[in-house]
Amino acid sequence: MSYRVVVADSVDVSALTAITGDPRFEIVVATGSELRPALRDAAALIVRSETKVDDALLQEAPHLRVVARAGVGLDNIDVEAATLRGVGVFNAPDANTLAAAEMTVALILALVRKVAAADRALREGRWDRGAFKGVELSGRTLGLVGAGRIGKEVAARCRAFGMTVLACDPYLEQCEGIELCSLEKALAEADIVSVHVPLNDETRHLLDANRIAMMRRGSYLVNVSRGGVVDEAALVEALESGHLAGAALDVYENEPPPLSSPLFQAPNLVLTPHLGASTAEAQVRVASEVAESIRNALIDGDLKAAVNAPRRA
Repeated sequence: MSYRVVVADSVDVSALTAITGDPRFEIVVATGSELRPALRDAAALIVRSETKVDDALLQEAPHLRVVARAGVGLDNIDVEAATLRGVGVFNAPDANTLAAAEMTVALILALVRKVAAADRALREGRWDRGAFKGVELSGRTLGLVGAGRIGKEVAARCRAFGMTVLACDPYLEQCEGIELCSLEKALAEADIVSVHVPLNDETRHLLDANRIAMMRRGSYLVNVSRGGVVDEAALVEALESGHLAGAALDVYENEPPPLSSPLFQAPNLVLTPHLGASTAEAQVRVASEVAESIRNALIDGDLKAAVNAPRRA
């Protein structure tokens, strides 16, 4: 028996080693208008964040048994619809951790040392060192909104810079070097707030105008988690008013954001195109991890790692 595996997004096919050398698997790369026809005989679908796996798409794949997200977040997959159709949903929860943590720290440093603005000025012929005086991380406070795998790695790196770390995370009981506190305390006392939560009904616009107003005047906000957690309109207003000294976004409510978005005109805002997991090493790891999950599910019937698998009490 052979299994068709459809790769819908930019996944490193050469790293799908658990299935590429197995004659029982046929790997088909299909995007855009090619996707739906390719799904008619598919047993598995691999996506990143671009493809929206909703019930309408699932209807096009009557033989589908597995959807694998080559990454962590599942907000582009209708897990409930997949479950009702008997489709196992897998992700790669560990593979992107280091890449996302390092990207977060890169954006923090770019903000406090005004790297992007200084680069633009120099390219325009302006040698204006006084305009780009930054601040040091040592002695300052990092506030984590979410302290899971990525948040903990960010905390470890920021502690190495001499920072104090506060974290709001209802699922974290204790972690060395991190002071657990309420969201309000983290926002009020942090010099830099970094967001590391999934996007769901509880976290959508978690950082809205009211909560951004709770942040210290002159503080910074970084989001490398999911677009929609930060209210972009409220963020722009806080930057324009000077309440925030700066912000950095790697994720957006709409990806890509339209050129008409106020984000592009906001002051002291660093923007990157969802690069959190975009390292060569992370892409190999996510592909390898989801390929292993697909092989285990289709050949061995092992669905224990699926996010929608029944859990024993």
